[in-house]
Amino acid sequence: MRIALFSTCLVDGMYPRTAQATVEILERLGHEVVYPQGQTCCSQMHVNSGYFDDAYPVVKAHVNAFDSWDFDVAVAPSGSCVASLGHQQPMIARKAGDEELARRAETIAARTFELSLLLIDVLGITNAAEQLNSYFPEHVTYHNSCHGMRLLKLGTRQADLLRTVGGIEYTEIEGLDQCCGFGGTFSFKNADTSGAMVSDKADNIEKTGANICTGGDVSCLMNIGGALSRKGSHVKTVHFAEILASTKENPLKVSGPVELAAAGGK
Repeated sequence: MRIALFSTCLVDGMYPRTAQATVEILERLGHEVVYPQGQTCCSQMHVNSGYFDDAYPVVKAHVNAFDSWDFDVAVAPSGSCVASLGHQQPMIARKAGDEELARRAETIAARTFELSLLLIDVLGITNAAEQLNSYFPEHVTYHNSCHGMRLLKLGTRQADLLRTVGGIEYTEIEGLDQCCGFGGTFSFKNADTSGAMVSDKADNIEKTGANICTGGDVSCLMNIGGALSRKGSHVKTVHFAEILASTKENPLKVSGPVELAAAGGK
């Protein structure tokens, strides 16, 4: 299968190893991964802040970038960005009076999958240790991001894959369905509320006794990592793609400041 990588702007700019891990997993399964040139932002931040006119050229750039490449499906290591493609991009195009762009956006969105959704529903991966050779002998807990849970309806897919990683010890967090408080610009516009939310999340993470907190969105992990760092916590954050990519032969080594752990070296 020919799979196009939608790296997302935050992954590309701050957590490139999450994108590299995604590619590594898919190539390990024998698939060809391509990278459509010209991709930037999905426009989610613009739309969530009400800047619909500014979002239109961003949507157009994304659609043009992926429309110009030959691929079977696309994948992104981000539930929020994948949700934005189907939930927001066609709406922005139609508000601008561009029905053709709206239809093209819908076609691309229908072929774009969040990583766990692609692995389980499309590629039939149900056991990470057996099918991906994943190995990560650490105590891990997991944050369930809002967009994946509520818009993409991912359910337990990410956690299910994590539980099958070789050597892993998994403990579910109290308040799994509670938001971390990031919400893009929400954390800037409502800093006190956001801070209280992520503080609760950090407390619940530490209660698990885990030394790693993982999840499917680096934006949430960046927010959570910052809160843990401010507390002086030993807990590190890392995207679940990097855990799936970790093997006995090439293990993931989580080191460095908490909020940058998802970009830590192997």
